[in-house]
Amino acid sequence: MSAPTSPSDQSPSLTAADRLAEVQARIAAACAGARRAPGSARLVAVSKTFDADAIAPLIAAGQRRFGENRVQESQAKWPALREATPDLELHLIGQLQSNKAAEAVALFDVIHTVDRPSLIKALAAAMDTQGRRPWCLVQVNIGDEPQKGGCAIAEVPALVATAREAGLDIRGLMAIPPADLDPAPYFALLHKMTRALGLSECSMGMSGDFETAIQLGSTMVRIGSALFGTRD
Repeated sequence: MSAPTSPSDQSPSLTAADRLAEVQARIAAACAGARRAPGSARLVAVSKTFDADAIAPLIAAGQRRFGENRVQESQAKWPALREATPDLELHLIGQLQSNKAAEAVALFDVIHTVDRPSLIKALAAAMDTQGRRPWCLVQVNIGDEPQKGGCAIAEVPALVATAREAGLDIRGLMAIPPADLDPAPYFALLHKMTRALGLSECSMGMSGDFETAIQLGSTMVRIGSALFGTRD
């Protein structure tokens, strides 16, 4: 079955507010269909590669959570946006190098990609130094793909324990299923792991599959193209 057409693919005349409303309606419908409470799946608008001029209309339309892949790109555009709108919540959803941990702690409110002990050590040191503690998720390599970041499934419980011992506020798990395969079994597995570890947050689902992810327990969906259009 093909993925639902995103609003940005339907008509170039749609405004940012139109696209946001369409995605929010689909999230609400998916929650209702899964007999989940309204608002139990939150939207993270993935703004990576888009500049401040593209992001500002979504902020004006009421969106407050945004996801970025790279620390350096985020440093260039988000301080001014946050100064204008202080209640924004910025999520790091891309791989994080340990030598960028201090910069990530200074900028982001949520880090989705904790995946190894060396990064935990760097983040804990940065948090202690800065007195700032973004909450975190452990990224799981749910499809055991060598080209992807993330902790191996069997190692997740130990990594969560290590992160907690280091003082990180680990609230859940994040994963990206293998491309071109049915994501449902991977979403179901991640949700099962989240519950088994007593965690509350499950970050899974993107523009092409977020409704399936919500049906299977996602609490945060990371949506880019359905809001911003196709990236160059």
